[in-house]
This record gives sequence, structure tokens and C-alpha cells, in this order.
Amino acid sequence: MTGPGPRQVELLAREAAYLAPGASEEAALGGRVFVSGRGAVLVDLDGNEYLDFAAGTLTQSVGHCHPEVVAALTEQAGRLWNVHDFATADRAALCELLAELLPEHLTTLAFFSTGAEVVEAALRTVQAVAEPGRNRVGALRYGFHGKTQGARMLVHWDVGHQSFAGNSVLGYSPYCYRCPLELTYPSCDVRCASLVRRHIAEKSNVSALFFEPVLGAAGVIVPPPGYWEQIAAACRDNGVLLVADEVLTGGGRTGSFLASEALGVRADLVALSKGMASGFPFAVLAGTDAVLRSPAAARAGSTASTYASNPLGIAAAKATLSVLRRDTLVDRVRVLGDLMAPRLAELHERYPNLGDVRGIGLLYGLEFVHDRQSRRPAPELARRVYQAALDLGLRTAIGGHVIRLAPPFTLDDGQLRHGLDLLDRAIGGAVGELR
Repeated sequence: MTGPGPRQVELLAREAAYLAPGASEEAALGGRVFVSGRGAVLVDLDGNEYLDFAAGTLTQSVGHCHPEVVAALTEQAGRLWNVHDFATADRAALCELLAELLPEHLTTLAFFSTGAEVVEAALRTVQAVAEPGRNRVGALRYGFHGKTQGARMLVHWDVGHQSFAGNSVLGYSPYCYRCPLELTYPSCDVRCASLVRRHIAEKSNVSALFFEPVLGAAGVIVPPPGYWEQIAAACRDNGVLLVADEVLTGGGRTGSFLASEALGVRADLVALSKGMASGFPFAVLAGTDAVLRSPAAARAGSTASTYASNPLGIAAAKATLSVLRRDTLVDRVRVLGDLMAPRLAELHERYPNLGDVRGIGLLYGLEFVHDRQSRRPAPELARRVYQAALDLGLRTAIGGHVIRLAPPFTLDDGQLRHGLDLLDRAIGGAVGELR
């Protein structure tokens, strides 16, 4: 395989006459047309197969087209699609299933359709229950919470010449490889956490801290020990709600159903989406009774939207999470993660342009640099690696100079090893081109 075949090139040219530009970097670079998928394998329009180490867009936790999810969706599609947010036959069962999987203090649920929508719902909830005077929220630098205006305002993400920074207070992320304070862990005493504590958790006008337990879009930034322990305790002591954005990590990706569980954070609200329903639009806001059942947050329409609680999303989520629980796939994530980690460490040792490898469970970020001394980002090298891997039959996820790996939980040991072999060849070939 040396790139997209003629049928794909022809179809993409037809599309380009109509589609607005602005596709994801991986789609633009990859130039593939995928037509089917089964488990960890994708097939393109020309019949080429790929191991999918991006799991859709970190959505296909139980693999592509899992037969039980397909059956549940097919059956539901023949019965009922949308009745606003009325109760339907499977919603109570889904609630009970989520109650088994979530930490026991998260006892109240609301259903939505996308990650950005559920983050916006969390923002509305926080604003509704905030005490007088607590008119600001906190977030972390490098965070990503969606592309809607409220989600953008959390991290001061302006578009064009328009500034919608809002009133959020930004704290330092635990980006040890590129520490903005120019310190080194552990001698730093996790100074980034103490600054978050001072500027967010201890301020009397901050109502909540929105955070990704592991920052995903930023390149899989995994916090060191001591980071969340400090911040979470300070938020608790000062009445600041903890809102975990687990749209990317929730559902077992990190080896616990919630990444916040693994990191010892007891969140008041948790937003989940990607891994919940095998790529079907579906999202969950889970929270404590004290927050989500508060009269201020429970006014008519506060948890309703056009596609909230739609029967198809509920069917996909119920089937996906049932497979996850029955097949103990969160345990499987830890097993596969233990196989992946040493092989990626070996690649890091062998390739000097692979500046940092970091991850947890089945979520890893590979950061490419020009050299380890300057740590200058090398996005062009990451693009070469991404395209070389695709040509070899391995799909990954790229963003700037970082490649993310997040395979389905259902791939077997042989598929994992083969995918990492292909990655090794792709890095070796791309690095060789630089010399």
C-alpha cells in the first residue's frame, strides 16, 4: 500500500467540489475512504485493511460494528427513534447499568448527544447552583472541552478576531515535558498544582473547576503523583465543585471506568460521551444528588434537548456498556496497556526524535521533536510517521507534533504487537528520511 487507491482519489475529488474545508488533520493527511469495519480492523474503498489504533475517534471501545451493538441499534431502528425526552423502554435499564459502573456517589444522570453539549449542560448546572458571588469558573491551560462557545470560553479559545474569553480563571496543566515554570519533577514539589490551588481553589469567587483528568487533545498529558491530590483537597476545603470532563477518558480507556477514579479525584459532576455508545451520538452527565437534584438545577427543560434520551442512543449505549461489563473489558485495558507500555518505551529509547512517550491504560501520546536538547516540536516528522503508518496499514490519531494511540479494548495480543511493529517501521522510515 502506497497511499489511497484510484477509487478513493476519485471519490474524494467529487466530494471536494462541495465540502467546506476544515476537516481534521488526520483526515486531510490520510486521504482515505473507509467503507467497513469489524473489531479493530478497517477496510477502505480499494479493499485495503488497517488496524485502527485510533478507535474511530476514541469512540469504538468495543471495536467497530460489534454484533451486539449492531443488533440493538437495528432492532430499535425498527421500533422508535425520537419522542423528545419521554421515558422509553430501555432508559431505566441503562440508568441501572451506569449506576453499577460509576462511582457510588454519582447517583443522578442526564442524557445528551455530544461531548460539547454535555459540557454546556455542566456549565449551566454550575451556574444554576453557584452561591452568590461565585461568578467565575476555573479550567486548565491546554484543556479542550468542545467547540461550542461556552466550551471555548472555558479555555479562552478565540476564533479569528473575535474574543470570547469569558470569566474563567486558567490554572497550569501538569505538562512535565514542557513545564511552563521550567522546573523538573519531582524536585518541583508539583508547583503547578500549588498555583492552581492558589489561583482557583482558594478564591472565594470561583464556583467550579472544569478539568480533563488526563488532557487528551493536548497530547495525552498524564498528571504526576501529587497533582490532583493537592488540587482536589483544596477545592473540597473551599467549596469549589469539581467537574471532570471525561468525554475522552470515560468508559474504561485509562484502565478504570473513570480516569478520575484512577487518579483519586471524587468529582461532583462528570461528562462522558465518546466511549459510551460505540460512536453513536450519545452523552451522559453524571453527578451527585446535591448538585443535579438541587431545585436550582432541576427546573423544567434544564436537562432536555432535541436528541437527549433518544431511543437509538440509549440502545447503542446499553449494548456497548453491557459488553464492556460482561467481558470485563476495563480489566483487559490494563492487560493490553501493560503490553504496550514497555514496547513504546523501547521505541523512545531507540529514536531520539521521539521526545516523549506518555500514557495510561490504552491511551498514549508520542511527542516528536527535532532534537531532545531543544525539544523543538517537529510536526512535519509526526505527519510523515502518521502517513507512513497509514500506508503500512495502521491508523493512528495525529494533532500537530503528537501522535495518539488509543486502540479498541477488544483487539487481541497479536494485533497489538503487529500494530506496534508497524509503528516501529513507520517511525524508522520517517526518521531515516531526515538523515
